[in-house]
Amino acid sequence: QVQLVESGGGLVQPGGSLRLSCAASGFSVRTSLVRWYRQAPGKERELVAGIVAFAATTNYANSVQGRFTISRDITKNTVYLQMNSLKPEDTAVYYCNAQNWGAAYWGRGTQVTVSS
Repeated sequence: QVQLVESGGGLVQPGGSLRLSCAASGFSVRTSLVRWYRQAPGKERELVAGIVAFAATTNYANSVQGRFTISRDITKNTVYLQMNSLKPEDTAVYYCNAQNWGAAYWGRGTQVTVSS
């Protein structure tokens, strides 16, 4: 069964850190373009970070550059988003998206709330 399952969200104070996980099944993250998106209430979904297939080149939105790091563990077939120096404006539901040989998959999302 093909699916993506996000985890690791929660409530964190400003300046804190969280690590999100995106576990894939039914296909390989090594051969996939995997991206993290987020959607805050009342706003459109925005791209946060991506990691390309094979070479694992990464890219980031300007708003998270230097604070977030996307990575993958092929042995666990999982992509991570390490989020440091979190700000209240990072509050959103974070979604994982994978594109693999013409097919696209979405997870159900995980809530991240940054608040004191």
